[in-house]
Amino acid sequence: MRERVILVVGYDGAELLDIACVTSSLDIANRIGAAPPYRIVLATPGQREITCDSGLRLAGEASLERFTGPVHTLLVTGGRGHERAAASRHLVGHVRRLAGLAERVASVCTGSTVLAEAGLLNGRRATTHWMYAHRLAERFPDVRVDAEPIYVRDGTVATSGGMTSALDLTLAFIEEDHGAALARGVAMGTVAYLQRPGGQAQMSMFLARRTTDDVLVREISDHIVSHLADDLSTAAMARLTGVSERHLFRLFVDHLGQTPGRYVRRVRTEAAAQLLASTGLPLVAVARRCGFGSPESLRQAFVDRYAMPPSRYRTMRAAAPTG
Repeated sequence: MRERVILVVGYDGAELLDIACVTSSLDIANRIGAAPPYRIVLATPGQREITCDSGLRLAGEASLERFTGPVHTLLVTGGRGHERAAASRHLVGHVRRLAGLAERVASVCTGSTVLAEAGLLNGRRATTHWMYAHRLAERFPDVRVDAEPIYVRDGTVATSGGMTSALDLTLAFIEEDHGAALARGVAMGTVAYLQRPGGQAQMSMFLARRTTDDVLVREISDHIVSHLADDLSTAAMARLTGVSERHLFRLFVDHLGQTPGRYVRRVRTEAAAQLLASTGLPLVAVARRCGFGSPESLRQAFVDRYAMPPSRYRTMRAAAPTG
C-alpha cells in the first residue's frame, strides 16, 4: 500500500476536537517522515458538509456510501450527535460495510455507540467517555464496557475515552505503524505527554480532587498528593483536619465517591505509575516514595488498578521500539 488511508466518519453534531486530535496528529506524522504516509479522508453521508458541536462546519471529502477502499483504519468520531448517527440504519450499515474492508477499526469518545450499533463491539471490551459509559453498557449488554481506561484495544478494534484521549490512541497507532521515534516526534509537535498508558483512568485522582467545591476535601486531597510517604490513615488525616474519622469518611464518600483509604491507595498507585514511566528508580524506592510499605504492597495495588504488575509495566515501556 502506497499510503495508509485513515477514513474518519463524520456526521452532524460530531465533536470537532475528536476529529482534529486524530487528523492533526497524523498530519504532523506525515510532515516529519511517516512512510508510507497517511491519507486522511473525512467521509460524511452523501459527502455533505457537517456542522460540528461547536457550530463550525466541515466539508465532506468523500461519500460514506460510495467509498470502497482501500481503508487502513476506519475511525468513527464522537459528539453530541452520536445518538442520531447510531439511529441511522443507513450510516450504521455503511460503517459496518467499511469495517469489513479495514485493517483497523476505532472510535473516539461516544463514537463507540455507532460501532456498538453496527455490532462491531459484540463480545469485546470497549470504553467511551466516562459520562456515557453506563448508557452504553445498558443499551448494549453484549459489549464489555470499561469506563476507566483512556483507550482500549481488543484485537483489531480500538475505542477511546473522551476527546483528547483520541490523541493518546492516535500516538499508539503511529507507534504501531512507524515506531516509537516518530510517535515521540508527533508528541513533541503537539506538546503532548507521550504514551499515557491506555489503562490510565480517564478521571485521574490528580484531576478528580479538583472537582469538588468543599474546601476541607480539597485541602486534605492536596495534602495527600504532596505527602504520599506520610501516615495517611483515616485517623491521621482526621487529626490533621480537626474532624472526626466518621465525618471525614462521609466527606470523602459524598464528594469523591470513595472512602479515604481507597482514595489514598489510588493516588499512591497513580503516582507510582508516573514514576515507573518517567524514572529508573528501583521498585523499592518507588514504593517508599509513594507510601507503600513494601514492593509487594505496591505490586498488589498496581495489579488491582492497572491489571499488570509494576515490573511488567516498566519492562513494556522499556521494550518499546525506537523506530
